Amino acid sequence: MTEFQPTPFDIPSDTGGKDIGIFLPIANGGWILSKNKPELDGSYAYNRQCAILAEEAGFDFVMSMSKFRGYGGETDHWNSSLDPVVLMAALAEVTSKVKVWTTIHTILQNPAVVAKILATLDQVSKGRSGLNVVTGSYKGEFSQMGAWPEGVDHDARYDLAKEWVTAVKRLWTEDSVTMDGKYFTMDECESWPKPEKRPFLVCAGSSKKGMRFTSEEMDAIFLSGGEPAELAEASRAAKDDAAELDRYVRTYSMMTVVFGDTDEEAEAIARHYTDGLDEGALHGMLKAYGFLDEEIGKENAFVKKSRSGFMAAHVVGSTETVIEKLSEIFEVSNTDGLMMIFPDYMTGIPKFGKEVLPVLRERFPGKVKLTAHG
Repeated sequence: MTEFQPTPFDIPSDTGGKDIGIFLPIANGGWILSKNKPELDGSYAYNRQCAILAEEAGFDFVMSMSKFRGYGGETDHWNSSLDPVVLMAALAEVTSKVKVWTTIHTILQNPAVVAKILATLDQVSKGRSGLNVVTGSYKGEFSQMGAWPEGVDHDARYDLAKEWVTAVKRLWTEDSVTMDGKYFTMDECESWPKPEKRPFLVCAGSSKKGMRFTSEEMDAIFLSGGEPAELAEASRAAKDDAAELDRYVRTYSMMTVVFGDTDEEAEAIARHYTDGLDEGALHGMLKAYGFLDEEIGKENAFVKKSRSGFMAAHVVGSTETVIEKLSEIFEVSNTDGLMMIFPDYMTGIPKFGKEVLPVLRERFPGKVKLTAHG
């Protein structure tokens, strides 16, 4: 099979290295549903410090999600969240190297508005901008503000997103755009300024339709799961799908890291988080996902995993154990990067940057590639 090359974006994966970034805690509570976790307020001040620490530690990117309705419970989990676009523009001003990737839902923003937003972020960040494209999955989050497109099912939302991103890309490169689509219409629409370089595009579509959308339009995909073999299968499928279109798609996964001086200490910390599970917040999350026990008649694998309190895959252990587990993920899965989450970012980012990141850089260096294709 022909080996297709990634579009260069001045990140390690351009030349076969691994992109390692931070998923910013822009909502209160972070990524653990627990009354026993460190308190994260989701404030600008906290996220500003996270971005500065990430740049100092040598991370490649910081990314923010977009959230409009929290999960409640005793901890009011995610009930307060920042706007990701305003946040990333502000963080671009206090950093100079780390990439700044924001998130926008395609069902909320007109593509002409988004084209200008990202062109502005491109100027503010001096070419470090990126966009996580989200189609919108949870009806309650958007119906509360009258923004849920009734009659537009899962696959149709990707059709909408396809029109949307096509319009955005054209507005970034053409003097004016005229289109008469099913979801968007433009009549000699202009958008200036243009980005100096096309912003990095990523999404997390795991369905067949979502993966094809990624293969056609995105630079990277976030895969679900945390087991190396599981990620290997998903990564291979994503890359094969992109290769059918003569494209290369980077594959990433998310990982929460719980450090301890020893494995036993780290495991005890993780159990403490699980013991403090916020049942009300879990109920709110499962309701949003459509996985409530009473609705499905039994507790499925997703629900059982969620009862750990961790909202993403996680590794637990000493520095040495974390290094070996993350190395195994890269070695087995052949993924292109990781987006890190920490229970306490103020301690987690510096520790990871000092003790883990240099080892991963040494073990998984880039190599020169000859050409690049869009």
